[in-house]
Amino acid sequence: MNILSIQSHVAYGHVGNAAAVFPMQRLGHEVWPIHTVQFSNHTGYGAWRGEVLPASLIGDCVQGIADRGVLSRCDGVLSGYMGSAETGLAILDAVDKVKAANPSARYCCDPVIGDVGRGVFVRPGIAEFMRDRAVPMADLITPNQFELDILSGGSSATLEEVRPALRSVHARGPSTILVTSYLGHDTPADSLDLLASDGGDLWRVRTPKLGLSINGAGDAIAALFFVHHLESGSLPEALSRAASSVYGLLRMTQDAGAGEILLIAAQNEIVEPTARFRPEKI
Repeated sequence: MNILSIQSHVAYGHVGNAAAVFPMQRLGHEVWPIHTVQFSNHTGYGAWRGEVLPASLIGDCVQGIADRGVLSRCDGVLSGYMGSAETGLAILDAVDKVKAANPSARYCCDPVIGDVGRGVFVRPGIAEFMRDRAVPMADLITPNQFELDILSGGSSATLEEVRPALRSVHARGPSTILVTSYLGHDTPADSLDLLASDGGDLWRVRTPKLGLSINGAGDAIAALFFVHHLESGSLPEALSRAASSVYGLLRMTQDAGAGEILLIAAQNEIVEPTARFRPEKI
């Protein structure tokens, strides 16, 4: 497949496109990356160099791809962190152009807004842009639990609350939702859940909780889930394969004591995960 990935990029480490592009390529797909920022490293270090690229660059690059006559061969668009509303609008315009050229193309939006413990960490107005503009255009979205609550306007502390929260977000547009990290009242203390919904069935994969917090894992799992879903057409299969690969990557990263996800050294986990976690319908 051919995937247009519009995200931030870092020279050192793996977040944004630096976390999403290689896993999709390792699975045999062509990726057309467009960077929204070029930084030396992710901002979690507290210091970085580089710059935010102009939003107009997105449209210019997409038009250049269209000039090659290949936009109709684009199978999907993937987006992540949006630093400004202008960048967001340029991404949505790119989605419109791709779908005009190939109506069967799908858009996967990772609605980066915030996280438990950190709260909202995007600029003012971005959370509303995600909720009101980006999510309604998306076919698939990959929020974490905190972002699901923001998008639904409710709570997801229990499975009884998760279901109406998911229905609320499905009603906004996306047919497929992956909740990339879920800690509910019934989640064991030593585990982490991932939930996937197609508006009808709800699936869960439960993995052991690892003792590390590392940037880029959400970007990687969004990319893996997207291409596995496009390729297999199966929600539980995409959930299982993406969760298993990212768990393997993170486990090897933890074992090595590394500060960045070992995307290259542990790349076999992308194709053949050491541990395969089976989904259960709940």
